[in-house]
Amino acid sequence: MQGSPWEGPGLSPVDGRTLLVCSFILASTWGQMNFTGDQVLRVLAKDEKQLSLLRDLEGLKPQKVDFWRGPARPSLPVDMRVPFSELSDVKAYLESHGLAYSVMIKDIQVLLDEEREAMAKSRRLERSTSSFSYSSYHTLDEIYNWMDNFGTEHSDLVSKIYIGNSFENRSIFVLKIVSEYGKDPVLTNTLKGMDIFIELVTNPDGFAFTHTMNRLWRKNKSSRPGIFCIGVDLNRNWKSGFGGNGSTKNPCSETYHGPSPQSEPEVAAIVNFITGHGNFKALISIHSYSQMLMYPYGHSLEPVSNQAELYHLAKDAAKALFEVNGIEYIFGSISTTLYVASGITVDWAYDSGIKYAFSFELRDTGRYGFLLPASQIIPTAQEMWMAIRTIMKHTLNNPY
Repeated sequence: MQGSPWEGPGLSPVDGRTLLVCSFILASTWGQMNFTGDQVLRVLAKDEKQLSLLRDLEGLKPQKVDFWRGPARPSLPVDMRVPFSELSDVKAYLESHGLAYSVMIKDIQVLLDEEREAMAKSRRLERSTSSFSYSSYHTLDEIYNWMDNFGTEHSDLVSKIYIGNSFENRSIFVLKIVSEYGKDPVLTNTLKGMDIFIELVTNPDGFAFTHTMNRLWRKNKSSRPGIFCIGVDLNRNWKSGFGGNGSTKNPCSETYHGPSPQSEPEVAAIVNFITGHGNFKALISIHSYSQMLMYPYGHSLEPVSNQAELYHLAKDAAKALFEVNGIEYIFGSISTTLYVASGITVDWAYDSGIKYAFSFELRDTGRYGFLLPASQIIPTAQEMWMAIRTIMKHTLNNPY
């Protein structure tokens, strides 16, 4: 089961426990690549024909768009980043085919510059106060240093476990909560009967790369002889449904599934850790963006055997989340709520006997997309904790 254990000034351990997980998943940082003038356009396709026209954009050479929310079904918006140099051509293409669009982000670099300034300001404050800000985004080194410091200062609460290395040989860790927390009865009862593990950074190579070269990088950094493009979508590299719809064999695509199931060391590390433990009851995979709470399957429209239970649990979790800040999440199976996606984490977890496997797409619904302002980290964490708490309670009471 995954959650998040930490506390900070003005926050109880419960309020603060999902802050860093939101920081690393939503991480908005700046890189050496410049995105001045790049825009994010939103298109609402009316039918399958219009969706097909949008899909055709992805296959153009050179690549003209980067889908943030790809063409899935007419009921869902399509968000795409368009480089400044391609804006005229892409907008002309949309207009010529009767595809209405709106501009969600007028200039991506403006948001990246704001993020950079906020991180620098937070870093100066942290140095002067010897503290860690949970309302700011952080680099990989800063997160790993926090893990070491927090583990040393609170050895009664957490322990750090090494589970493997990334393609570029960075260490991958999970945190294990090792003591009972006495203030929250749900967490206290859960820890009496279960262990809680948190993998803060699933993709350390890609995460580091966002801070040094390309802020908008999403894959890992693996490379192979004879292949020009690098990186694999780690959420398409799992065994269940590997290579099916919603993934691609094109190494240059953002949804490249890799050469074989679990070919990526980052995925293999998690697989080995979970199978080595052998008794996981719940797994929560956290992403951004779209405000969705989903369960298997992604690779198939076929309902899972306990679909009704998962549906009602997702409904309860979304309700608990909503009651914190009034943020609405839609919920359902991945393939019917979002799109068909093969080789994903939660499908593998479910097929491996983990009864409660959920995937969150965090804030927002497109105003900022992948570039969520740091001011929304803590509110996102607070509402997310209530959803995770709901899933934990149900898992404890219904483990089999």
